[in-house]
Amino acid sequence: MEHDLPGAGEQVLLVGLGNPGPRYAGNRHNVGFLVLDELAARLGGKFKAHKGGAEVLEGRIGGRKAVLAKPRSFMNLSGGPVAGAARFFKVEPTGVIVVHDELDLPYGALRLKFGGGDNGHNGLRSITKSLGTKDYYRVRFGVGRPPGRMDPADYVLKDFSAVERRELALNVDRCADAAEELVARGLAAAQNTFHAA
Repeated sequence: MEHDLPGAGEQVLLVGLGNPGPRYAGNRHNVGFLVLDELAARLGGKFKAHKGGAEVLEGRIGGRKAVLAKPRSFMNLSGGPVAGAARFFKVEPTGVIVVHDELDLPYGALRLKFGGGDNGHNGLRSITKSLGTKDYYRVRFGVGRPPGRMDPADYVLKDFSAVERRELALNVDRCADAAEELVARGLAAAQNTFHAA
């Protein structure tokens, strides 16, 4: 079934996942925050605290009104702030786009999809529970599998390696491009551009 964002006049909610505070800033789990910071820089705006438990920035992407949001809760409680922002800004779940780290993709790979499971990702699990549906968009940023027998939970809470950091700005930039393309042109067009790369 073909899915696409709500009508062109309606606004979307772009969410970046991460954990708050400087201790987590460079973690693999915080790549959603890094991508949202890049989008905010492109909009020339700054995030402001919002009563729903997220930092938000309103702007326009691809001619469409967009709200950027970074939950101020820890990852496993992301759903409350996301659902709160969706209610406040009157965005249906099908207008929500979540940018997150993905263990099952090699580092730097990008995939966009609509719906699906949480694949063990606590942030997605919390959002699905709070929205009451799996039917929202995901922009998945590959962080790769942990080496050896390292626990995936420990791996995502470690900073990107020195080798990964060399490409990080470029990969964050590409992920921001993909999110913009999804908002402006829809899922099929964004997949055609970024899945082929």
